[in-house]
Amino acid sequence: MGLGDVNINQSKNHPFLRIIKMKKLITIIIVFFTITLSAQSIKVRGVISDSIGNPLELANVIATVKESGEIESYGISNYEGRFQLDLPVNNTYILKASFLGYESVAKELVVTEDATDLTVNFALNPMASELDGVELIYEMPVTVRGDTIIYNADSFTNGTERKLGDIMKKLPGVEVNDDGEIEVEGKTVTKVMVEGKDFFDGDSKLAVKNIPADAVDKIEVLRNYNEVDQMRGLGNDQDNVAINIKLKEGKKNFWFGEVTAGAGISNEEEGRYLVHPKLFYYSPKYSINIITDFNNIGEVPFTFRDYFKFTGGFRNFNRGGGTNFNVSQSDLGFAMMQNNRANEIETKFFAGNFSWEASDAWDLSGFAILSDNKTNFVSNSIRNYVVSEAQETTSNISDQRTQLGMLKLSSVYKPNANFQLDYDALFKTSKQTENTETLSLVDAIINEIDEEKENKPSSINQNVNLYYTASEDHIFAGKIQHLYQDEDPFYNAVVDLLPFSGIIPVDQDQDRFNINQEKNIRTNKLDAKIDYYYVINNKSNINFTLGTTLSKQLFDSNIFQLLDNNDRIDFDDALPDPNDEVYSLINDVQYNFTDLFLGAHYKFKTGKFTFTPGLILHNYILKNEQFGSTIIQNDWNVLPDLNVILQFKKSESLRFNYSISQEYTDVNNYAEAYVFSDYNRMFRGNRNLENSLSHNYSLNYFSFNMFNYTNVNGSLSYSKRIESVKNNSVLVGINQVSTPINMGSNFPDETFSGFGQFSKRVKKIQFRASARLSYSTTFNNINANITESTSFTQNYKASVRSNFRDWPNFEVGYSAIINDYDNGGLVQIFYTNSPFANVDIKFLKHFTFTADWNFYNYTDEANTIENQYSFLDANLYFQKEDSPWEFKIQATNILNTEFTNSDSFNDEFNTTTQYFVLPRIVMFIVKYDL
Repeated sequence: MGLGDVNINQSKNHPFLRIIKMKKLITIIIVFFTITLSAQSIKVRGVISDSIGNPLELANVIATVKESGEIESYGISNYEGRFQLDLPVNNTYILKASFLGYESVAKELVVTEDATDLTVNFALNPMASELDGVELIYEMPVTVRGDTIIYNADSFTNGTERKLGDIMKKLPGVEVNDDGEIEVEGKTVTKVMVEGKDFFDGDSKLAVKNIPADAVDKIEVLRNYNEVDQMRGLGNDQDNVAINIKLKEGKKNFWFGEVTAGAGISNEEEGRYLVHPKLFYYSPKYSINIITDFNNIGEVPFTFRDYFKFTGGFRNFNRGGGTNFNVSQSDLGFAMMQNNRANEIETKFFAGNFSWEASDAWDLSGFAILSDNKTNFVSNSIRNYVVSEAQETTSNISDQRTQLGMLKLSSVYKPNANFQLDYDALFKTSKQTENTETLSLVDAIINEIDEEKENKPSSINQNVNLYYTASEDHIFAGKIQHLYQDEDPFYNAVVDLLPFSGIIPVDQDQDRFNINQEKNIRTNKLDAKIDYYYVINNKSNINFTLGTTLSKQLFDSNIFQLLDNNDRIDFDDALPDPNDEVYSLINDVQYNFTDLFLGAHYKFKTGKFTFTPGLILHNYILKNEQFGSTIIQNDWNVLPDLNVILQFKKSESLRFNYSISQEYTDVNNYAEAYVFSDYNRMFRGNRNLENSLSHNYSLNYFSFNMFNYTNVNGSLSYSKRIESVKNNSVLVGINQVSTPINMGSNFPDETFSGFGQFSKRVKKIQFRASARLSYSTTFNNINANITESTSFTQNYKASVRSNFRDWPNFEVGYSAIINDYDNGGLVQIFYTNSPFANVDIKFLKHFTFTADWNFYNYTDEANTIENQYSFLDANLYFQKEDSPWEFKIQATNILNTEFTNSDSFNDEFNTTTQYFVLPRIVMFIVKYDL
């Protein structure tokens, strides 16, 4: 069914009815497996205490089968020292309780068929040495030690896992999101280490998809992470989560890896290939990781979106400092893949990562990433405009090539526990080109548009950090970060109909209009600050901060026309517009931003509460020079912030944050000459813009309860932006000219969002449910009218996953996405209902079969769209025990689905789009383990 086809068969197929039916099905499955797994087992409960009867929280208890020694169940005590285990009947078990710093205690327990629930208590005595306790703790499937959660990988695997991501999905409290990134407590993990050494610092996706599962021994989740020992506990690191992978003994001091190669054919009888070697080496002194990937089957290891998200370990320098000033990337509207899918994708990828302990005091590390992706996009879109009520239907074919390069070098010098000096340098460069053919239909008028886009940005980001502990009570931290960035985006549009004839004085005696735009933005930005911490006692400290941000940006642009005979017409600098004002098509702007700030924070702990209130005094100076004149702004502001932590128990907490922040834009919104944003959109800046001010509230809850195998985390946030920078747009049909303005305090932007996640393990079955909601209200000025737009997005997901060692494993679930848009009275609601399932079956000793199925039902409330499609992928593996050779038959998009759907929203229009995807591909793949 096409994008615009209508299906009026409504009543029995309403999206909410399908959601209810699927929820009933999932409930039946949950009840069935709960009853089945509970039928032949009993609960063993008890208390773990010390020798004088005080309960031990987060103590470990493990039950092994006496005859075989295999782990049957495990538990962790709660704040009352209580634990519970589920044990099958008709067997004899060894129950062993342990706690760091205490001698372990083991008891034998016989569970007969007629046994009822049993009680077993443990009293542990202190030990002289903690080393034995450490070894015993590592036998546990899950261990909680302060802010660190340690998972024993073998306790959650059954031998069918291929990559780290396959293990991570099975760990309680850990998720792998749709982008392939690790999430803990709803927060994305941005640092992954292997044996304590950085693995491509700044992203978890490369680790998830490339570290072999059979090399992983332990997975350490490091919450409240701070890599500088002297700074731990001084600030608030609750949003920092890192992962450390401990390797199995056979993988240390040896080269290991795999070489994968395959060939196949698609449904269109095109040849397909895959070459994917990777190599790893880890020793106490140095490590080397090499990853390569060459394929044309749609497996993209590193996307353009990943490139911009990849920080290389660099963070927002003054996060929490009250100022939001970010240097933006020039946006030419390059097409993006939908869920890593497109009509054709060809990938070449290389990545190398190293670390070297040059001496006891000096560590060096770094990485290099090279990527070359060729992508063909085919899409159809329907765009509904708010004010003009126009509807544009487009068909697009785009050929895009993205070449990316990154290089990072890092140095850490730490001669003693009181001094540390860090240096980082991150080099990024890319070249992206895109050629697009668009057929636009508006009111029966066809406009053929050919676009060419090119951008070659490069940047160098350098960072120097110094940490010095003068004494136990006096700690200093200094940071300097410099960014140099150079961008030169080029845009060309050849159109049948010129949308801006009143602005661009083109030669109209041409067959088609060939309009070109050259632009260059150069940025130098320096951030520096010094922190002083006075430690009053182990429950409180005072922090004083002195810092600055200095930014200088140069912005140049011009627009010209190429005639049919290839002559070039450069448009003049100053032209009269229809309102007899003077405007320009040439930008030559210098923009300087300065922020000088002084702040103080006081952190203290009382009972279960930790409070960190603070005040920061800012002096902002803005100067922009263009058209022969200079405008200067000078503002003083005092910005408060507050962080409160309520620690209910060691593994349960509630966090509240409040802050006021000043938001300043970069040069792109100040340059007053016209620039193209798209073939039907032009933009001019406003040199008189002022900052906006935001009130930000957030509340986060976390509970990791191994007593009843339940993990709960959730968050609520609210922000209110006053004097927000919004577009003042003139919209004629589908053609738009915009200028940024401050909307005023009577028209604030407000956003409320919520996230909740629940998981519970019942024996070998894991139940998970999550919900993500976001409601926003914004205002825009369109055609001299203030319009209010609201967006309410809802994303629900529930699943049931098994983790049997010897039986087939499965996952079934359901997700529902509801996007409710109201643009100035134009209401559109889109539904995506998606059941999914996957299986993992070992059979005939050496064979493994896996399959993943996702079904999508995409509709709108107006019943003008109803598209159903699904994706089915399957793999058949053959590998003999202890053999390095693995053979696989891989089939993707078995149902030969042709397209996917998505929708988007902004203040001017709503868009729903159909994206065509790769056809069915069948591959024969051979892997050799090194």
